[in-house]
Amino acid sequence: MLTIAYIGNGKSTNRYHLPFATKVAGIQIKTIYNRSLKDTWSPLEHVNYTTNLQDVFLDPAIQLVVVCTPASSHYEFAKACLEHGKHVLVEKPFCETSNQARELFALAKEKQLFIQCYQNRRFDSDFLTVQQVIESQALGELLEVEMHFDYYRPEIPEHSTFSAVDSYLYGHGCHTIDQVLSYWGQPDAIHYDVRQLLGPGRMNDYFDLDFYYGTLKVSVKSSYFRLKERPSFVVYGQDGVFTKQSKDRQEADLKRFYMPTNDDFGLDRPEHYGMLTYLDHNDEPQEKAIPSQTGDYSRLYEGVYQSIVHGAPKVVKDEETILLMEILENGIKGLN
Repeated sequence: MLTIAYIGNGKSTNRYHLPFATKVAGIQIKTIYNRSLKDTWSPLEHVNYTTNLQDVFLDPAIQLVVVCTPASSHYEFAKACLEHGKHVLVEKPFCETSNQARELFALAKEKQLFIQCYQNRRFDSDFLTVQQVIESQALGELLEVEMHFDYYRPEIPEHSTFSAVDSYLYGHGCHTIDQVLSYWGQPDAIHYDVRQLLGPGRMNDYFDLDFYYGTLKVSVKSSYFRLKERPSFVVYGQDGVFTKQSKDRQEADLKRFYMPTNDDFGLDRPEHYGMLTYLDHNDEPQEKAIPSQTGDYSRLYEGVYQSIVHGAPKVVKDEETILLMEILENGIKGLN
């Protein structure tokens, strides 16, 4: 049994963590801390809700603490958890700087404790489906990958000022950049195009990063001003192209409170399937719909359970998190 407490009781905890942690056999949620107790989210039965952080730190039954607070406080809370002898899972972005990340990993190693970033987007349906298509060799040699993570939320940058940790790159690049690093590894080079579309002093609301792996270019593009979203993935190879228009549906279902307890939670319907376009043996273009892989964020929690209880390797390696933090730091450098 792995007994868990949460620091933070907002959208992150209730929408992106609890529905998936509770799916994993062997996980027990004991305590949720928040500075104030509000009834915004329905409380879980048999869980202790508290405004006293010591109820988390001083309870010997609690083995793992999940930090789901604003990113600017991740380092502070994660370090305190480690100092109190707790394993830690930290929402993304992991912290504010790569030096903070190195310090936390070093402290965890010194105390023989587990700490990891919650990179649940590795288990997005569209990303898993792209991997399947690439590995099927249907595209031949890979040439270029375009990844888009778009929104139309102009009110957010219009009513904000610049902050590195609250930038669009930190808040959303941490999803797609981690996908790139988890699958293709450390790139040979990176080209950065990170902008403040509304001008200096406003939040970063756009980014376009190119990762180079030999002749392969993997591009990560995102904006708050896309009234019509670009395809989630476009993958080009010498022998064909795969286009996945729609994103993973887990977030969309969660937003309408359609939970993972439903058998069809997060599942693509045929109209959401990606399209493989290729040349047949007669060099005639053909199209084929590719059924989507099943996305499941509980796989991240299953991995955490296996690492802490059975000593399995971490799903998200320390060096991947440090590299991601370095990329975020470099990308936001020079903005103000």
